[in-house]
Amino acid sequence: MPFTLPDYHEPALGTEPLASCPDAALLAVASPGVAPEGYHATTIYPECVKVSGGWALATESRMDCVIVVRGDGSLEVKEFRRLEPGERVVVGRAEDGSQGILVHASGFTGDAGRSSEPFGRTRETAYSRDYNTLYDLLEFERANGYVVWVLGPAVAFDHDSREAMSALIRGGFVDAVLAGNALATHDLEASLFKTGLGQNIYTQESDEGGHYNHLDTLNMARGAGSIEALIESEGIRDGIVHACVEAKTPLVIAGSIRDDGPLPETIASAYDSQDAMRAQTRKATTLIALAPQLHAIAAGNMTPSYQVVEGRVRPAYIYVVDVSEFAVNKLRDRGTLEVKSIVTNVQDFLVHLSRRLGAADSA
Repeated sequence: MPFTLPDYHEPALGTEPLASCPDAALLAVASPGVAPEGYHATTIYPECVKVSGGWALATESRMDCVIVVRGDGSLEVKEFRRLEPGERVVVGRAEDGSQGILVHASGFTGDAGRSSEPFGRTRETAYSRDYNTLYDLLEFERANGYVVWVLGPAVAFDHDSREAMSALIRGGFVDAVLAGNALATHDLEASLFKTGLGQNIYTQESDEGGHYNHLDTLNMARGAGSIEALIESEGIRDGIVHACVEAKTPLVIAGSIRDDGPLPETIASAYDSQDAMRAQTRKATTLIALAPQLHAIAAGNMTPSYQVVEGRVRPAYIYVVDVSEFAVNKLRDRGTLEVKSIVTNVQDFLVHLSRRLGAADSA
């Protein structure tokens, strides 16, 4: 049976008590990057604000930001650091409409593909239904959505998972990739030396002197001037990075303090990285994070539980996959309550997913 999106159940804004709720209070920003006292902080759920007697939906949201009311009455969700003097910010801490602010957490009640699980999931949890839902979801999203993948370096350390991820990209199941310097570096290392951190990506045996391979990869990339130039000069024809370049799939590489090299395209500034990641997550209708704990939390917290696509409010699906139970539950602990977690080896997960979707054939 083909995947169908659940209907969004709008709040009863035209009936009491919401009809008589007051307009939301607005206060102007006085100092750059500083919200007015009493600001309302956004959640992952759809939020409506009453402005000039009518309710408006924040169409692009993320948690822990503030709502700015533009001159035309439309809403913009902004990070604190991007606030500018004079902008009018919604203030009020009540979320039931009584202060002109309504958080609508039950808009997709009954959606079997979503989860607000009260307990953490473990390796003893059965994931058969989750896999089946994900197969159908990704087939649907290929034609109707925007799928963002958050990849940890473990994806590039195995020959089969690396090939599976590349096939998903070529097959049209990936609209953007968010990663750190390590994922891209070790994927390119695998293309050049067939190793990941010096270990053969197929046999897992360590190469003599292999600990130099990723450093040589970084040095070669910096010498070439760009990833694309390295791919061209070295004749690279395989791997995740190559698949992204070939398919023109956005690859956002966020830097960290411990990065070596780094690759020329790695974004050094944390805030510039955040902006580049949010440019993708603000469009995400599905987000899948594979074994990058901190990156998963960052991307997940930028992704709301809904999107407005061609005027329709639809759910955004968030998955996190990791062999560590602690890692998969951490994203929910940090506020992304709608995440679906799967406790398994990411290499096995990717190979299984790619084969079931026929990604290699469709590529």
